[in-house]
Amino acid sequence: MPEENPGRAPESGASSPSQSESGPGPGPRPGGRPSGGPGGRPSGGPGGRGKFFRRKKVCKFCTEKIDAIPYRDVRLLQGFVAERGKIVPRRLTGVCTTHQRRLTRAIKQARNIALLPFATRH
Repeated sequence: MPEENPGRAPESGASSPSQSESGPGPGPRPGGRPSGGPGGRPSGGPGGRGKFFRRKKVCKFCTEKIDAIPYRDVRLLQGFVAERGKIVPRRLTGVCTTHQRRLTRAIKQARNIALLPFATRH
């Protein structure tokens, strides 16, 4: 005798078209991403349902093996200066400590010889 559940789909291998699937993969979350952040904790606060998966940042200068950061390369330095003129911190850019110090020194040199602005026009 088959059981009748009007609100549920049959438990067979075929899925009904009205049932929405989150993604093509059989992973635990959409996109095949892991459910937790670093350390196995759920990302996104107390609810544990974070929108974004934060990838480990690696130093751009270490991966490209750049030792000296040229203060004349304005295009490179502008990527590490915010719109208001502030130097973007390490935790946002992912640059290692030694390269962040060299980067800061290069940005300050470029500001002193007027290649980079100290602040934006208000």
